[in-house]
Amino acid sequence: MRKRPRPAFGVIAFFATAFGLGLYFAFAAVQGDYGLFRRAEVELEAARLTSELAALETEIARYENLTRRLSDDHLDLDLLDERARDVLGLMRADEIVIR
Repeated sequence: MRKRPRPAFGVIAFFATAFGLGLYFAFAAVQGDYGLFRRAEVELEAARLTSELAALETEIARYENLTRRLSDDHLDLDLLDERARDVLGLMRADEIVIR
């Protein structure tokens, strides 16, 4: 009767370690700090922030237009005339109707 040689412990340890590292790196590729899920979260947040930035830029442009119309460098006489007439309760010449 011949004895069958047992596999070397080093070979088993090597394959177990390689399998464990493979599982670890596969998990890290999906769930880690730089994994697929994190990348998807970052892309969604970037899209949300981009749309929020566009809305804020539109609002800033609106406020810049309003303040430019009332600045010392550029006086909008029609706007001032309109506001003065609103305060005084006057009508413009083209609004006066003769009966």
